[in-house]
Amino acid sequence: MLIRRKILIGFCSGALTWLAGCGGSRHETTEKYYLVATNIKIPYWQSANAGLLRAAQQMGVKAEMVGPDTFDPKAEHEAFQHALAEKIKPAGIMVSAADPSVMQPDIDAAVGQGIPVITVDSDAPASKRLTFVGTDNYRAGLMGAQLAVKQLQGKGNVAIFTMPEQANLKDRLHGYHDGFETHLGIKIVETVDIKGDARIAFDHTQELVDKKIIDKIDGFICLEAIACPEVADVLDRNKIGGKVVVAMDTDQRTLEWIKKDRIAGTIAQKPFTMGFAGLGALDALHHYPPSPLEKPWAQDPLSPVATFIGTGELLVDKSNVDNFVSETSQK
Repeated sequence: MLIRRKILIGFCSGALTWLAGCGGSRHETTEKYYLVATNIKIPYWQSANAGLLRAAQQMGVKAEMVGPDTFDPKAEHEAFQHALAEKIKPAGIMVSAADPSVMQPDIDAAVGQGIPVITVDSDAPASKRLTFVGTDNYRAGLMGAQLAVKQLQGKGNVAIFTMPEQANLKDRLHGYHDGFETHLGIKIVETVDIKGDARIAFDHTQELVDKKIIDKIDGFICLEAIACPEVADVLDRNKIGGKVVVAMDTDQRTLEWIKKDRIAGTIAQKPFTMGFAGLGALDALHHYPPSPLEKPWAQDPLSPVATFIGTGELLVDKSNVDNFVSETSQK
């Protein structure tokens, strides 16, 4: 029993905790963790919150997702500051950095106060955050590029919908650029900043239709969740076929448009896993913090902290969408 206990404690001191083995009496009744994000009412973040709360329940701690209902980096900053100012200091904070330049001072200030901070979904790599938990966004971009190349048969003009300031979307775009590099017939002719507003994606696509520019666009690529369902909707309303649409994430409308052949496929992330695994990582960092917390552990070859915890990504298209929906509906 003594040997088993030593092994268990040693494992719990790592950056990612197995909740069943490391929970229990070590948690205090006041222990609370926060997830800070933007657009928190969309299905993506509701899934992340479900993972957060599932982990909190298993661990016997409190957890809460906070942030604005819209894409508003300033409001996210304010939500972070509010969590930091709570009477009982947060045990840890995970944050999706909508704008890394806005969130970096907040992250650094929290770590300076001894509060472990990790990023999820969208990183702030120049900050003092300890770990990034989420998608390999460069690989997600490569996967999307491979699908687009196949669907376009190696040639065509492409419009991209994104939010340029987000680090994760920059990485995805990098993946697309590299995926298109050897296919000189594919050209990115337009990049649209949707500013976190689905209406911009809808209106811009409709404008392309109204101005007859749509005939010059062969493909639409969305680097985040909310744009491509709007693109597919506009194409469907106007009875425009023959366009390749590659989406990101798996909200219900995206999956329905895949079934209807309006979206060729989407790159699925695992926000539930981000919330679940993120809380495990924060819990370990709270109870077994590396010393000093502010050290740039990513540059230390003997770091006890993982710089990146990948949660996985997969392609969902017509061939597996029904199975994907069936599996996710059972959870």
